[in-house]
Amino acid sequence: MSYVSKEKFFSKKWFKAWSLIVLGAFIMASGFVLFIDPHRIAPGGVYGIGIIVHYLTKNLFSWAPEGLPIGGVGLALNIPLTIIGIKLLGPKFGVKTVIGFILASVFIDLQHYLFGYDPLVDDALLSSVFGGVLIGFGLGLIFKSKATSGGSDIIAMIIAKYTRLPLGQLMIYVDSAIVLIALAAFQDWKIPLYSWIVIYISGKVIDITIQGVSYDKTLFIISDQYDAIRDKLINDIDRSGTVFNGIGMYKGHEKKVIFTNVSRREVHILKDFIEEVDPNAFITVIDANEILGHGFKPLGEE
Repeated sequence: MSYVSKEKFFSKKWFKAWSLIVLGAFIMASGFVLFIDPHRIAPGGVYGIGIIVHYLTKNLFSWAPEGLPIGGVGLALNIPLTIIGIKLLGPKFGVKTVIGFILASVFIDLQHYLFGYDPLVDDALLSSVFGGVLIGFGLGLIFKSKATSGGSDIIAMIIAKYTRLPLGQLMIYVDSAIVLIALAAFQDWKIPLYSWIVIYISGKVIDITIQGVSYDKTLFIISDQYDAIRDKLINDIDRSGTVFNGIGMYKGHEKKVIFTNVSRREVHILKDFIEEVDPNAFITVIDANEILGHGFKPLGEE
C-alpha cells in the first residue's frame, strides 16, 4: 500500500491536496491545544507521547519551565520513525506526509505559545468529545490528500510486516499501549478512559470525513412479482438496478434477485409497494457508506 501520490505542480488537484494538509494539520492541532493537552489526555500517537513527556518534564529544564513542547517532542519522534519506516517498508511516505507532521507540530506549539495551556472548557468529558471531533476531522482532511499522520501508524505498519496481523488492529494496540503509559505516568484512571473516548470519536469522524455522510441504501429484493417491482423502480422511483438469477436453497426454485440503490426516503416507498404486491417477498436493506455513479455522487468527486 503506497501513500506516495503525484499531482501536477500548481494544478487544481495539487492546490486542493496541499490546502487539505495545511487546514487538516491546523484543525488537528487546535483539537489538541484547546481540548486535549490541558487535561493531560493522551489519545495515542506521537502527540500522546508528547503530552506525557510535556507534563513529566515540567520545571525540569530552566529553558522550558512549562515542560518540553508537545509539538517538538512529536516532531522529534516522527523524523526517526519515518526514516526507519522508509528503510524497512520502502518509500511509502511521501513529501506530503513529512510536511503534514511538521506543520502539525509547528501549529501545536504555536497555538500553545499564543493561548497557553489552559483548557477552553473545564469539563474533561466535553473536551474529549470536541477534541476527538477536531482531531478526527483534521486527520480525515490529511488522509483525503493521500498523506498519512506518520507516528504510531508507522510503528503499526512495521509490526504488521513481521507479524502479518491486521493493520487496523495493530494501530489500536499501539495507541492503547500509549494510553496505558499515560496511566502509569499520571496515576489517574480517568485519563485512559477519556483517551479511549477521544480515540473512538476521532476514528468515527475520520471515516465520515473521508467517506462523507450517506443516507443511501442498497437493497436485495427476492420476489415473484419481479416485473411489477421493476416497473415501480424504473417508471415511478426513477432508479435502475441489476437482476440476478438465483436458486432458492430450500426448494431449489429459480428466483429473480433485484440489486438496486435508493435513497432513505425511496426505501419506504418501495417497501410499502412491495408489501402490497407481494407480502411474501424477501428484502435485505444495507447501509451504503458511499455510492458512486449515475444518480448518486459522480465518480470523480471526493
